Amino acid sequence: MTDITVGGPTAAQYLRGALYGLAAVSIWSGWIVVARLGLQTSLTPWDIAALRFGVAGLLLLPYLMRKGFAFERLGWIGLAAIVIGGGAPVLLANAGLLFAPAAHAGALFPGVMPLAVALLAAAILHEPFTDAKKLGFVLILLGVVAIAWGAGGAVDSGQAIGHALFLGSAVAWACYTVAMRHARLDGLHAAAIAAVGALLLYIPVYLAVEGASLSKVPWDDLALQAIVQGLLTAIISLVFYGRAVNLLGASSGAAFAALCPAMTAVMAIPILGEWPTAMDWIAISGISVGVYVVSGGPLPGRWN
Repeated sequence: MTDITVGGPTAAQYLRGALYGLAAVSIWSGWIVVARLGLQTSLTPWDIAALRFGVAGLLLLPYLMRKGFAFERLGWIGLAAIVIGGGAPVLLANAGLLFAPAAHAGALFPGVMPLAVALLAAAILHEPFTDAKKLGFVLILLGVVAIAWGAGGAVDSGQAIGHALFLGSAVAWACYTVAMRHARLDGLHAAAIAAVGALLLYIPVYLAVEGASLSKVPWDDLALQAIVQGLLTAIISLVFYGRAVNLLGASSGAAFAALCPAMTAVMAIPILGEWPTAMDWIAISGISVGVYVVSGGPLPGRWN
């Protein structure tokens, strides 16, 4: 495992971490759009979660049997953060897509997630919290308020429920990130713990409640969600994300999620026919810049 130097990442380390981060974000953007598409056809949020946890859990079970749950490094709290933090965001975000469009999910889940990571990393990992990060907080908060205002600002509005679920996803994912960094787990090991844990906890409940409902879903819908959710998102993207966090630190590694809102909004136009409003675009831009600054992304003149 390669860690960042005490004074921060070198240019070569940052470029490597950036490539991993960009690869993860490209998959995350597609996941939100594909999940929204599934909800518009024949699937429920619980079906999509079952496909994700089932496919990823079964694929990674042999690996986890060799590596173990790393309890000696995580402890009970860290293990819970990995399992719940790796699984709950899927349920919360998918449910949120029933109330709000994919562009809002991109802004309030991966868009705000680096902010939540920065807060937890400062408190738990003692990563520095600079004046630049404070400025980033302002940009993020303004963007979040703009999205809520664009939804009508009503506390009981349907979109407000979706927004709350997306923000909950961001907090849960931040717990996963900080626990992984604190325990020095590589991306695949953390992904395996999260996937198998979700498989054991969620699938029995899903089968008891929903039964064989997936058997009624068209095969092309199942195949698309299984590949995107279970393989690309739950395994490959987490490996890329783990490498970015290990190379750059929790805050800086999470910064690349700031690119997800714009990518999600653009992908949602041809696939879902969802056109962000002018206010959405302004909010997305502000959140993206803010989380990049908060998460400590290199600025011009800071290369080693």
